[in-house]
Amino acid sequence: MTIQRKHLVIGGLWGLALLALIAMAWVRVIGPKFEAGLADTIGPGDYHLTTTGGEPFTEATLQGSPSAVFFGFTHCPEVCPTSLGDIAAFQEELGDEQIRVFFVTVDPERDTVDQLRDYVGWAPGVQGVSGSREEIDKAIKAFRIYARKVPLEDGSYTMDHSANILLFDRKGRFFEPIGYQEDLDRAVAKIRRMNAI
Repeated sequence: MTIQRKHLVIGGLWGLALLALIAMAWVRVIGPKFEAGLADTIGPGDYHLTTTGGEPFTEATLQGSPSAVFFGFTHCPEVCPTSLGDIAAFQEELGDEQIRVFFVTVDPERDTVDQLRDYVGWAPGVQGVSGSREEIDKAIKAFRIYARKVPLEDGSYTMDHSANILLFDRKGRFFEPIGYQEDLDRAVAKIRRMNAI
């Protein structure tokens, strides 16, 4: 083996060792700190909304019991009814382990508390949440979700919005999301892991 080739082999081994060290640092130090930091930034905020049960919905509402938060609107053609159906399915599967679910409107101009009550009333454990446009916008920012009004040709509008269901542990910290139409067994397993904390 030539000297130049030996240097390439040694350099390659050093490169692999460096990559392994970086990967180990991510797994043991950087990754957990990143996830812990993210958990502390989703949900906290200065929003003051009202649930369909007539109670306030604030950052403190998420403390004390595991919860799920989903943003949507009552005129939603597909995503919201599908997600409410998924929520009903996982609540049924959870039985005695059911969690509180808050459906926060992204369209407070049309979604009053009374309209939300009718819309979510059939899904077990789900309360609607509404408030002023200003307070809804604060919540949208606090939960780091996306929502945007989309004009339609007939002069009306629809809303484009994030479709994840956000899980929060009993301390009110973000746990992880349930994706849109995520497999039922996988969603239930996430909730049971959260409930065990």
